[in-house]
Parts: sequence; C-alpha cells; structure tokens
Amino acid sequence: MASQDWFDKDFYAVLGVKKDVSDAELKKTYRKLARRYHPDSNPGDAAAEARFKEISEANSVLSDPSSRAEYDQMRAMGSGARFTAGGAGGQGGFEDVFGGMFGPGGRGGRAQYQYSGGQGGFDDVLGGLFGNGGFGQSSGGFRGYGGPTPGRDIGASAALDFLTAIQGDTVQLTTGDGTSVKVKIPAGVSDGQKIRVRGKGAPSPDGGEAGDLVLQVSVRPHPVFHRDGLNLRLDVPVTFAEAALGATIEVPTLGGDPVKLKVAAGTPSGRVLRLKGRGVSTSKGTGDLLATVMVAVPSHLPGDAREKLEAFAASMPEENPREELLDRARD
Repeated sequence: MASQDWFDKDFYAVLGVKKDVSDAELKKTYRKLARRYHPDSNPGDAAAEARFKEISEANSVLSDPSSRAEYDQMRAMGSGARFTAGGAGGQGGFEDVFGGMFGPGGRGGRAQYQYSGGQGGFDDVLGGLFGNGGFGQSSGGFRGYGGPTPGRDIGASAALDFLTAIQGDTVQLTTGDGTSVKVKIPAGVSDGQKIRVRGKGAPSPDGGEAGDLVLQVSVRPHPVFHRDGLNLRLDVPVTFAEAALGATIEVPTLGGDPVKLKVAAGTPSGRVLRLKGRGVSTSKGTGDLLATVMVAVPSHLPGDAREKLEAFAASMPEENPREELLDRARD
C-alpha cells in the first residue's frame, strides 16, 4: 500500500467504530464484518470481496498498537494534505508535510522524494521516521488480502465412560500445555468420533481468532450393554420353563430402573425383543433397547428333577430339531 492511503482512508469509518474504540470492541467488530463479507460466504460477489479487503486492511492497521499509533499520528499531521511526485516547485507535496522533520532541504530544497513502488519508496522513507515495520508490519496482510492469521488447531483425546458417551456431559480436560478446558460432550457421541471446540486452540499470532481444540473420543465398553447405531443391545438369560411356558421378566436399562418385558410362550433362544425408545437419544432420533433371549441351561439337576425331565422328554413327540439344518447342508 502506498503511504498516501493513510491520508485518503479513514480506517475507523471503514470498520464503523469511533477513534477511541477499545481493542476488544475493535476485535469484535472486525470478526462480525469479516464473517459477513468473507469470500467463502459470498462466492462470486465482487462487491463483498472488495469490502472484505477494505475491512481486513483497516483491521491490520488498527489492531496493532504501534501501527495504530503511527496511523493516528500521520492522520493528525497530514489532515487535508496529499502526496505528490517530487519535482521542482511542487506545492502541497511531501515536503509541505514533513519538511520540518528533515531540517534544511525541506520545501524547495534539493531533496526530492518519489514513490517507486519498491525499494526507496514512501514506505522506506517513513519507516525510518516511525520505527521498524513502517506501514506493512502486520502479518495479517496489510498490503495483501485475507486479514489476521487464525491460530492453529490443537488435537487432544479423551476416554469416556459408556454412560457419559450415551447421555452427554461436561468434562474438564487438561491440554498438553497444562491449560484446563471444559468441553461439552453431546449425547450419543460414538467411539472414535471427533468433537471440535471452537476457539480453544492456539492463539493467533496477529490478533485473529484462536484455533480450535479437536478432541478424539474413545468410549470404554460396558459390561452389559453395547451400541448398535442408535440402538442398545443386551443379552437376557431366561430359564427353560420361562421360555417354554412364557413369563414376564425384568431387564435393566442404561442409567435407569429395570423395566418389565413379556416373554411369550415358546420363545426360542436368540429371539430379539424390542423396548421402544430405550436406546440412544440424539438430535438425529432415538433408538430402542434390543434384548436377545438366551435360554439358560442348568449345569446340574437337583433331587428328582432329572427323572421328571426324562419323563417330560418321553412325553414329547419324537422329533429332531436339527433335521432341517442337515437337509439344507446337503443342498
């Protein structure tokens, strides 16, 4: 940017703030405008792109205390003045504004200053007056495009209990640099899922937005339940008599009281019984609790139970439950 722009442009007006605006308010205003006019939010809109460049340019000067002080000083000294190419007899040019700073050789003297767009231009001359950095010191791209540089993202990991992952919670984490961060775990987070926490990453090097914390979640297994999408599954043992005759049994629920479940007479081992709405609840919906019936076989038969079971078996019609399996295996 040529130095003349510091006279021509009112960066406070560009951002719509007062000259005594605080750093915090300036940052807040810039972020709001940057989100509104960013090219990614306005694809193909030349006017929005031009506006984005203007606000980025203004912010890169005003967000840096030293460049803001230089800008305010130059605007105060050069109000109404304009730069002109150096030449004999030039009126109202560079010498009018700064002649007193350079001693003899001011207005009408031998010294001539020309803007060359590179080495030896206005930025080099004025940079020496106001310290290192001159007019383009901000890494946010005062001369260029794009505004301040966002901070980098930071990765982290967290192992969650099964219940915490299903129901959600707010947990306290410590990052690698020792910083303590509160992270809201959404209900229904799954093993291996990544959670992005905005603004909790590394700070920007030049006053931009901080990076994000990217948290990778691992979920500890549960001794009873396991997840199947939005459904929860568990195995429920029943006795042979309950399966054969039918029964109403109790089954556990995750984080709640047991519920009653009806087992119909003649229920085979492996049949899945469904409890609606007792699964994982997320913004995408709510799953069910799926109970798989497992017929429990006693390891020993007390007293005369064996004789009674043998009598029961003898009373049943002769059949081979594996006959269909053997036939299908021969095909």
